[in-house]
Amino acid sequence: MFIKTVSSNPFQDQRPGTSGLRKRVKVFQEKNYLENYIQAIFDSLSGVTGKTLVLGGDGRYFNEIAIQKIIKMALANGFGRIMVAKDGILSTPAASCVIRKYKAFGGIILSASHNPGGEEGDFGIKYNISNGGPAPESLTEAIYLRSKTISSYKIADIPDIDLSVLGEIRFGDLVVEVFDGINDYVDLMKTLFNFSDLRKLFASDFKMRYDAMNAVTGPYAHRIFEEELGAKEGTVINWKPLPDFGGKHPDPNLTYAKDLVDYMFSEGAADFGAASDGDGDRNMILGNHFYVNPSDSLAVICANYKAVKGYSSGILGIARSMPTSQAANKVADFLGIDCYETPTGWKFFGNLMDGNKVTICGEESFGTGSNHVREKDGLWAILFWLNIIANTKKSVSEIVKDHWIKFGRNYYSRHDYENIDTDVANALMDHIREQFSSLGGKEFGEYMVSTADDFNYIDSIDGSETSKQGIRIIFTNGSRIIYRLSGTGTKGSTLRIYIEKYESEISKQSQDTQVALSDLIKIADDIGEIIKRTGMKQPTVIT
Repeated sequence: MFIKTVSSNPFQDQRPGTSGLRKRVKVFQEKNYLENYIQAIFDSLSGVTGKTLVLGGDGRYFNEIAIQKIIKMALANGFGRIMVAKDGILSTPAASCVIRKYKAFGGIILSASHNPGGEEGDFGIKYNISNGGPAPESLTEAIYLRSKTISSYKIADIPDIDLSVLGEIRFGDLVVEVFDGINDYVDLMKTLFNFSDLRKLFASDFKMRYDAMNAVTGPYAHRIFEEELGAKEGTVINWKPLPDFGGKHPDPNLTYAKDLVDYMFSEGAADFGAASDGDGDRNMILGNHFYVNPSDSLAVICANYKAVKGYSSGILGIARSMPTSQAANKVADFLGIDCYETPTGWKFFGNLMDGNKVTICGEESFGTGSNHVREKDGLWAILFWLNIIANTKKSVSEIVKDHWIKFGRNYYSRHDYENIDTDVANALMDHIREQFSSLGGKEFGEYMVSTADDFNYIDSIDGSETSKQGIRIIFTNGSRIIYRLSGTGTKGSTLRIYIEKYESEISKQSQDTQVALSDLIKIADDIGEIIKRTGMKQPTVIT
């Protein structure tokens, strides 16, 4: 096998974000752009000689081209075995599962998650370490610094690999293995969930609709729900992954999964509805004429852990991202376990899991998971909900409303303002920070500010510190307004505002969410001058 060294010039814009490097497809298609970043990853690792690398992606445009190049570069840089998923299709949680099961050195996941795909869409690259979780900030920073100075990359001169055929291809002592990206994940789910109970549920008159959004979870969901559990044919819709996701925006929320939402709020709707995103790590849960807020979903899952065989013996603790509602804290208090508050990003949960501090984790951005892998897992959350339904014999709305009666309701909503000019977004955040000293004790109607600060986090496992993870305005009655700039987009900036209010009185738990939060929504605009500074009279997306 001949290894070529190709001269290249560095790029200055390859800093990874919350979930790896995401750019427009056309950027990755620039000469040497992909190769430089992959070489920067390999140069930032040590001890890879002879080790195993897992590789796959969500099937979006440019996925197969990138995979072929990465295989050749990984072999040239010393990896001994490349495990690449059949057809290049591998969900993010399945990648974590495979890395952990086969004790791989790490893995490269090709995905821009919930961002649009296609030739005019987005592409992304994320490196996961040996625990199956995202690379820590120390490594992503090293990759970025290396990308700014790189002058060449190494690539093996071998033919492209046929990704449609399972088996091994050898180049001397080096191996490329094309494996089934679904089997190991399904086997893991069978160890966690009561599949026999779910078969009985689907054998009854229970009706479900799952929208895979033409993204990576389609083959997994079709296999699990229709083949393994006996759900009726057609339960899983849009289940064949497409390079452009069929023109869909693969983000499972009330705006971008509108077809599913409209169906679930129509006459004759199913009992249960769900959707996942581009790479399979997010989920949306719906009942008949009922939407489950992701923060509530995390709390309900934690409160009902005994319904699932893989967790029935107990859970160690709970973790939630700082912007996620405090509903999970109420459950943790009741169970007598810790609830950790972390920055947004699954890598922070991974440290807590590896330190045996927590079992179940969740983020308000439709991500929930547990220590079975080191990524959030959309299908896992959906299977958990189905087990709760099978165990309680209650509808989704009954389960959630019973939860509110027991723990109180955290009214909660996220308002996204997308594609804001980056300078405008940063100036807005700075404007709020300038008010910190004057906001303490300030009254806004019935609300008095107790704390105004930037959320800083010190990891209890490795002692690392992460700063400026969102601006918090906390009121004396526990209500909160959070301002945060998202790190997952590729165009402009996305301002996310999280509004939360707790209600313990049962008679006041049935209001419309936006109505219940209307006073706090106005306060959020007053403090941040959102309309004035962005020119946007309403959010792009409300969840």
